[in-house]
Amino acid sequence: MGANGGGRDGDAIRRMFGGIAPRYDLLNRLLSLARDRYWRREAVAQAQLPSGGVALDVCTGTADMALELVKQFPSSRAILGVDFCQPMIRIAAEKVARKGLTNRIRLQVGSAEALPFSTDTFDAVTVAFGIRNLVDRKRGLAELCRVLHPGGVGIVLEFATPQGLLFGWLYRLYFHRGLPWLGGLISGDSQAYRYLPASVSAFPAPQELSRMMEEVGFRNVHFRTMTGGIVTLHVGKKLA
Repeated sequence: MGANGGGRDGDAIRRMFGGIAPRYDLLNRLLSLARDRYWRREAVAQAQLPSGGVALDVCTGTADMALELVKQFPSSRAILGVDFCQPMIRIAAEKVARKGLTNRIRLQVGSAEALPFSTDTFDAVTVAFGIRNLVDRKRGLAELCRVLHPGGVGIVLEFATPQGLLFGWLYRLYFHRGLPWLGGLISGDSQAYRYLPASVSAFPAPQELSRMMEEVGFRNVHFRTMTGGIVTLHVGKKLA
């Protein structure tokens, strides 16, 4: 879940996401038991887009976050989505066109670590399940902050490892064994779904991610956990 970046090898991760792009949405629904829709709704609700506002979804994948932004903020002026994986953007563009939203959502290929937008451009910036994949996470977070207007909201939705003893054990069993098997069976690429739990296990704790956001310029950073600690939602503001 969540394209754009690259663990330690950006090109390899780009190829991996490109390979699973055709079944990406199906797998997201199945592997999360459709909870990914709820997570995105909760994240987008934090954007607080004003009428005529503009938002950017980074690591947009197949544009689920961008579509949710349009749904929740119908008076927004424009939603932009950027992802470094061309096959993902192609599928995203097809989805947007089917919904008749090509005049509301603009999509393009680009890197989260070097966003092709001017400083102080957006009222809100979102990224769902993408920061984990960046080669330079701090640089990616700094780019999110840079392109925000002062007072704008930065939203980071990311996987985490639940800490509860029983639930944590059951989750790790599913995440490290069941998910790679099922993901590989459906997508034909078991390596991609072995990468997911490995990348989550290596990802900083929520408190550390909050600290990183503050270091690059976000203020009033706070986070909440969802679904037993499987996911964290971080929110911060860019102050003048």
